[in-house]
Amino acid sequence: MGYDLIYSEACFLLNEGDAVELSERSVVDRVPKDLFIGGEWKKSSDGKRFKVEDPATKEVIAEVADGTPDDGLAALNAADLAQRSWGRTAPRVRAEMLRKAYELTVAQQDDLALLMTLEMGKPIAESRGEVLYAAEFLRWFSEEAVRVKGEYYMGPEGSMKILTQKQPVGPSYMITPWNFPLAMATRKLGPALAAGCTAIVKPAELTPLTMAAFFHILEEAGVPSGVVNLVHTTDPGGLTKPLVEDRRLRKLSFTGSTEVGKMLMAQASHNLLRLSMELGGNAPLIVFEDADLEKAIQGAMLAKLRNTGEACTSANRIFVQRGIAEEFSLALKTRFESLKVGRGTEAGVEVGPLVEQAAVDKVQRLVTDARNKGAKVVAGGSSFGPGYFYQPTIVLGVDSSFEIANEEIFGPVAALFVFDTEEEVIELANSTSYGLVAYLFTESLNRALRVIERLETGMVGVNQGLVSNAAAPFGGVKHSGFGREGGFEGIEEYLYVKYAAINASTL
Repeated sequence: MGYDLIYSEACFLLNEGDAVELSERSVVDRVPKDLFIGGEWKKSSDGKRFKVEDPATKEVIAEVADGTPDDGLAALNAADLAQRSWGRTAPRVRAEMLRKAYELTVAQQDDLALLMTLEMGKPIAESRGEVLYAAEFLRWFSEEAVRVKGEYYMGPEGSMKILTQKQPVGPSYMITPWNFPLAMATRKLGPALAAGCTAIVKPAELTPLTMAAFFHILEEAGVPSGVVNLVHTTDPGGLTKPLVEDRRLRKLSFTGSTEVGKMLMAQASHNLLRLSMELGGNAPLIVFEDADLEKAIQGAMLAKLRNTGEACTSANRIFVQRGIAEEFSLALKTRFESLKVGRGTEAGVEVGPLVEQAAVDKVQRLVTDARNKGAKVVAGGSSFGPGYFYQPTIVLGVDSSFEIANEEIFGPVAALFVFDTEEEVIELANSTSYGLVAYLFTESLNRALRVIERLETGMVGVNQGLVSNAAAPFGGVKHSGFGREGGFEGIEEYLYVKYAAINASTL
């Protein structure tokens, strides 16, 4: 049942506030709260559970099973047992299951969006957008499942035939973040299942409900027992260590901080696991004097405030050329001050809460450091309750020595820098250990092509503040990680090439 219908029925008997509360309880109650291992929903091995909080109210909305290292190994057992049959399953069959999962995800977008907003806070409109974005990975990789191909050709010396084929890497462990709890999972699961790999997924402990609801969809889609396994936990290190040390595991895909990514990479080195790492970012957004100002403002709003600024692709440093700096900052200030901040389920809300108190504390620390070093806070600049809210904030007069210029902000704070020349801003943009994404605004095609070539990032947005697309390869360079998710490249992360040398004279 869609939520429009739920709302209309409830409002017939109750006031609007009660109706929303009723629908929230209903959708949360329907979500499985246990682990999914070997095709069954199970309690954790020690019976413990942990609480899930609504960041807009700090109220507990659910309790879920708290997985243990033994549960993780049970999930690996199931994945390993299912790997041989799943890897040999016809590509068309795998494709049809992914297509069915896509259709079910789209059909249940209202439920999934509400769950997402309740457990991580983003406005409901953005949550709906994420659900459709997440579903698109399922559709895209359902189409790629039947296009995996090899080659057959004559060797240069003429006496040998060369045959190559691509085969699934094997059981894969996927660690997904809280900020995009559905899309970051389908971006990994889609290509893995299409390639013929089984999977164990560990979602962030802050957002386990969205992933549990999606695993129920995978059940409905007919994914066989043991092919996908779900273990949420409050002890990610304890769960992960025995998995990456087990020789049956063949692949680790992680989205999260660079610091944790480095630790995982070190652990994974013992078994030489195949790795995909989508790590931190410090994205520059560059506005040249010849830019369309309205287009640049719209792009900056999207690149900065999407997901309340809690995104690795968020514009962390906004560089504006001196000739338009004042006009740009005044226009951005007007937009920021007009934003409606509140609980994501409320009508018209554009900016929700941050995910937890630690996030608020970090943002406040960065703003305070900038203010103490002489920067000017011209909008926002403080937190408020009852949840983990922080005002949309603009900080002017920032330079590269400030903490806010060197750390991911992960909040609704725009740090503005002024530059004079193209050469100067390229150097500033590249003066970071990160290299995930950059944005630039200019009406000059020649300038755009020049700057794209010189930016040290895996992705570039030109005259737009959004680069994410299921059909495009997502990923970074330097300390932002390696490997690509999405696009034609995404499925390659879950395949290895097998080569056979054939003596042509004997055939």
